[in-house]
Amino acid sequence: MPSPLLHLRDPHGAGNAAKIVRVAARLPHESRTRARGRLLEGRRHGRFSHIIIHACRPTRLRRTRDVSPEAAALQTLRIRGRSLMALILTPEAPFDAWFAVLDQHRRASPLFFADRPIVVDLSLVLTVLGQDAIPVVLEGLAARGLKLIGVDGVRPSHLAGARWEELPTNLTGRHVARELDLTPSAAAEPAPPETPPPPSSLLIDRPVRSGQAIVHEEGDVIVIGAVASGAEVIAGGSIHVYGPLRGRAIAGLRHKGSRIFCRKLEAELLGVDQLFRTAEHWGPGLQGQAVEVRCDRGALRLTALA
Repeated sequence: MPSPLLHLRDPHGAGNAAKIVRVAARLPHESRTRARGRLLEGRRHGRFSHIIIHACRPTRLRRTRDVSPEAAALQTLRIRGRSLMALILTPEAPFDAWFAVLDQHRRASPLFFADRPIVVDLSLVLTVLGQDAIPVVLEGLAARGLKLIGVDGVRPSHLAGARWEELPTNLTGRHVARELDLTPSAAAEPAPPETPPPPSSLLIDRPVRSGQAIVHEEGDVIVIGAVASGAEVIAGGSIHVYGPLRGRAIAGLRHKGSRIFCRKLEAELLGVDQLFRTAEHWGPGLQGQAVEVRCDRGALRLTALA
């Protein structure tokens, strides 16, 4: 295996070449350019006739024997964090009717469940039908092309022996009950109702690229730029997109009356107050237009902006 640093050819034998290598190794902070200059100077004095320098980057020169082949071949290990918005499905009795409603929603909005991570809450299945029904329900969801990443409401022992036993359990977190002070107090006055804080806004001053998910459940989301196809913006309040909206936008998770505004409508999915609509349901007349999306009398309304 050739040295990652340099090779020297010496017409008079290997002694001079080995001497030059040892000199270079004693200069760990020399850059590749400076090392090349010293070697070329040696060539002019006739100490060797040909030089081949192998260096991938201007790093310190090291002895080849100190670097194992495995370490030399190892590249940078990249670790990235990413937040994913998972959907939680809770099958309810009667389960045949529940699956029928699920199929209806899938036909109406086929892109809503596309490539979305799904967590299944099986607590009602376990209570009503027992442990034997758990694999049946999971098989029914998988047969519909849903991407199951975990389950909730059951223990790992309930999945033992099924092909789902490797699924993570209790992904929704652990609920901790608050301690209550039951000591009666004299002349206790009712506490004034808490006023919820005003919703905050999240400003995104760059385009949202494909595969990114912007989630802000406390208030509005403002995007200065485009939302690419395959991207997702989810807000507790309203969504404002000052550019083309090509991905998914879901507003009103916490605040009723929220809306979606975009400068150019090319979205895959729109949702306000738990009502959803895909591109094939709003027609070509609004495609590419500046649009306002709101919930009106239980229906999703799209209006072109002048």
